[in-house]
Amino acid sequence: MSERPFKVLGIQQIAIGGPDKKRMQALWVDMLGLQVTGTFVSERENVDEDICAMGSGPFKVEVDLMQPLDPEKKPAVHTTPLNHVGLWIDDLATAVEWLTAQGVRFAPGGIRKGAAGYDICFLHPKANDEFPIAGEGVLIELVQAPPEVIAALSRGA
Repeated sequence: MSERPFKVLGIQQIAIGGPDKKRMQALWVDMLGLQVTGTFVSERENVDEDICAMGSGPFKVEVDLMQPLDPEKKPAVHTTPLNHVGLWIDDLATAVEWLTAQGVRFAPGGIRKGAAGYDICFLHPKANDEFPIAGEGVLIELVQAPPEVIAALSRGA
């Protein structure tokens, strides 16, 4: 295996799915004090989500509270309570190229803009014969870190 040409800098987000985001807000917003910083609705992704935050600046971590627009459609964002984990990556394009060459399976869709405006892509939760390395049941989002996050989180690396 060649030397890894990118770094995972930290956790960018966790995404929690459920049938009713108001019930999740009772814990995360009302009880734990996270701030709702935005919303994202996508028919293509079958999601209505509140983007919450803990921390600030380059150390902010999102907690996305997601419910499906239609519980009968796919993707079923509510059927896995811990929907996905997002990781800050210092060079997303290089990471995708290198990981693919190492046999890591990515979910369809490629690199694209995510709900928070950063370039993202997803590692598939399940491996296959062509790509034998995957999330072992966990959907993992790789997120291109902006320069201020790279600078702040690289100091401790």
